[in-house]
Amino acid sequence: MAKDTLVSEDFAKKFITERDSDTPYQRWVRAEGLEIISALYVPDLRTVDVKPWPRRGGKGVYINHDASRTSNDCYVCEIAPGKKLEPQRQLFEEMILVLSGRGSTSVWNDAGARITFEWKAGSMFAIPLNASHQHFNGSGQEPVRYVAVTNGPSVMNLYDDPNFVFHRAYDFKNRFAGEPDYFSPKTEPQGFLLPTNFVPDAVNLPLISAKERGAGGGHIRFNMAKGSMSSHISQFPVGTYKKAHAHGPSAHVIILSGEGYSLMWPEGEEPKRYEWQVGSLIVPPNKWFHQHFNAGKAPARYLAFKHEVALIRNSQGVPTAWISRRVGGDQIDYADETPEVRNMFSEALSRHGIEPAMDAAYARELEDLPPKMG
Repeated sequence: MAKDTLVSEDFAKKFITERDSDTPYQRWVRAEGLEIISALYVPDLRTVDVKPWPRRGGKGVYINHDASRTSNDCYVCEIAPGKKLEPQRQLFEEMILVLSGRGSTSVWNDAGARITFEWKAGSMFAIPLNASHQHFNGSGQEPVRYVAVTNGPSVMNLYDDPNFVFHRAYDFKNRFAGEPDYFSPKTEPQGFLLPTNFVPDAVNLPLISAKERGAGGGHIRFNMAKGSMSSHISQFPVGTYKKAHAHGPSAHVIILSGEGYSLMWPEGEEPKRYEWQVGSLIVPPNKWFHQHFNAGKAPARYLAFKHEVALIRNSQGVPTAWISRRVGGDQIDYADETPEVRNMFSEALSRHGIEPAMDAAYARELEDLPPKMG
């Protein structure tokens, strides 16, 4: 929907209890003593304010825009130097990126299998469904901070019973059965997919060429802990930007390296600009177009965690966000973007004395650009 479609006040009042009522998820977050930052952009996850989280033994804050609140959420957690979080298990999936510090995590099941692995800033991993786990800060001087994305809201809203969600004894053996190499890094991708449950260094992980996104970028995808949540890493060179595209809600884009900005807009409205650096978070709402620009002097890389509730793909399994709008997809070709996009990018690069490096990408696209529909 391009604009807010308003109706009469009398009509709107018929739905007021649905609009203003708390969800079980929201009530649970409040009971945890935490806040929900309703934002689709956070300048730096590494410095966002966190509050004491008594049940877990650390500090935390939830970042959850209403555009994705019913499908997945995001939270930042901090562990004090030399401390650990309380053990936890949960009937929802969780993917984690370590923002700062170093430490370890133990994961175990009711059958007694236990695995412990170490991590540092830039590591990413997933918690197997309903497996008990505990995080430890490995430094006596520096705090640990990580960001996690979960599909907890849908589970909490379904059961409305935190005791059931966090204390139900059951081993999903098809997800985790204590395999000794469960959290061992894997290096051989299958197409774009890297089948692994642990990435030691997401910032420097080798990527695969993804010309379909434009401008010679790299890409790799993950499906960790055999879950329904997905993630991917994308990178694009100096002086370049990615094609604008739209998809369903709940993608949490976390900047791993570089500096630049993103444009986001619902169809029919003017784009809004969001500056980013390492640690920034961007969450495009449902079907909003968004476009990422590398305006710095180094390659730019981001990680996207996502619970893809609705598989918006074609019959071949290709996400429509990768397919040109000219043939019915949700990606805007360079040839169809407005002049303001390129002018803004040139101005941003000029502040660093950089020239755009997009001519080759523009020319390459024209070689097989489909005709416009209609």
